Amino acid sequence: MRISEAASKLGTTPRMLRYREALGLLPASRSTAQRRYDARDLAAVRLALELEQRYDVTPAALAFALRVLAEPSVAADLRNLGYRTGRLSTPPTPSDIDRERALHWLGRSGVLPPPRQRPR
Repeated sequence: MRISEAASKLGTTPRMLRYREALGLLPASRSTAQRRYDARDLAAVRLALELEQRYDVTPAALAFALRVLAEPSVAADLRNLGYRTGRLSTPPTPSDIDRERALHWLGRSGVLPPPRQRPR
C-alpha cells in the first residue's frame, strides 16, 4: 500500500512514517523504487508507537535504544557512563569472581562466616 494509506491505518501522517523510516524504525525496504508498505511494516510501526507511549520516549530515543542493542561498542560506552553516574553498579573484578568461585567450590556462598570462638 502507499504511504498515505499506511499512515491513515496507523493514525499518523506520511511525514511521520518517513521520519520513522529515516530513523531505522521500519524494516528495510525491499525495493529501490517508491516504498510500498505491507503488514510487516505496519506491525513494526504499531509496536514502535506502543513502546513510545508505554515508556514515554520519542522516536529518536527508541531508535537510539535499538542502536545500543545492535552495536556492542555503543552499549559498552553507555555501560561505562552508567557506572560513572552511579546508575549501574560496577561489575565485579576478576579477583572478586575468583573468590566467589573458590567459596562456591568449598561449599560456602557469599560472605565468609565469622571465625569460631574457642570454648573456655
